[in-house]
Amino acid sequence: MKSRKFPHYRTNVFRYRTSLYFFVLLCIFFSSLFLQNAGAADLTDQGGRTIHFDQPFKRIISLYGAHTENLAGLGLDKELIGRTEDDDYPASITAKPVFSDMDDPEKFIAARPDLILIRPMLETSHPELFEKLRQAGITIVSLQPTSIDQMYSYWKDLGLLTGKSQEAEAMIGKFKTGLAQIAEKFKNIPENKRPRVYFEAIHEMMRTFSPDSVSLFCLKSAGGINIAVDAVPRRATNIADYGKERILSHANDIDVFLAQTGRMNRVDKMMILEEPGFQSIKAIRDGRIYLVDEKEVSRPTLRLLDGIRLLNGMLYPDAARTGGK
Repeated sequence: MKSRKFPHYRTNVFRYRTSLYFFVLLCIFFSSLFLQNAGAADLTDQGGRTIHFDQPFKRIISLYGAHTENLAGLGLDKELIGRTEDDDYPASITAKPVFSDMDDPEKFIAARPDLILIRPMLETSHPELFEKLRQAGITIVSLQPTSIDQMYSYWKDLGLLTGKSQEAEAMIGKFKTGLAQIAEKFKNIPENKRPRVYFEAIHEMMRTFSPDSVSLFCLKSAGGINIAVDAVPRRATNIADYGKERILSHANDIDVFLAQTGRMNRVDKMMILEEPGFQSIKAIRDGRIYLVDEKEVSRPTLRLLDGIRLLNGMLYPDAARTGGK
């Protein structure tokens, strides 16, 4: 009886092993399929284009300083293969090759990027360049946030494009923690006791920032009150016309006069002091004129925290001298 059952036993074992073998093969197949598509994603940029990609980009040229700085912050030193001439932060990226929207398409193509990051104004200025690069098989993504909520989404988009989503979430967490720490310094000061500020964006044209701009978020986060709440944005940008007459209408209410400096606003304190009519502004009379680097109050990077801390010290100099005590 045992000898007659033995072949049947061997048959069952064979079937079991065969089934197990095919099960393992299926697992390997589906695991491979999953891994191949794990990085697949879709993203819609500010040009309205939907970009599909199956894996993170590995050779990236950045044509905007904020992109460059954020990519470095995400730990993408090897993946970043090009920058613009003005990109100098962090120092580690200054050895990267320099590219410009004035370069021929062949220069970009020779570098073999799989992604070029731009911002909307570049696409508007040089549509032929980027169309040729797209035709060459290079992915072009246009991004530039104009508010803090958009900045968080922008960081997530950069993380998605590069396979650094966790690092992007960490950046957001670090930024929010820093904001909370700064807010502690003035939380007990009522709003009606906080410094009232005019924040200049472009001196020559008497322009300030739009109410929802990153720069005015920095001012509010530093404990300042924006005096130009009625400023109307220019063509959905972060800049707003205001005019000297409207500025001077608040002359006795402006405790602090702030001005960003940089490529957009080449101004110094003497220009502000000597501006006809500005001597009637309370902040000018009191000598409370401060200049701040536009890269620290306008660019959507973690360096905004440095800018907010700097503004907080300008707005509350006594607290800064005593260490906030």
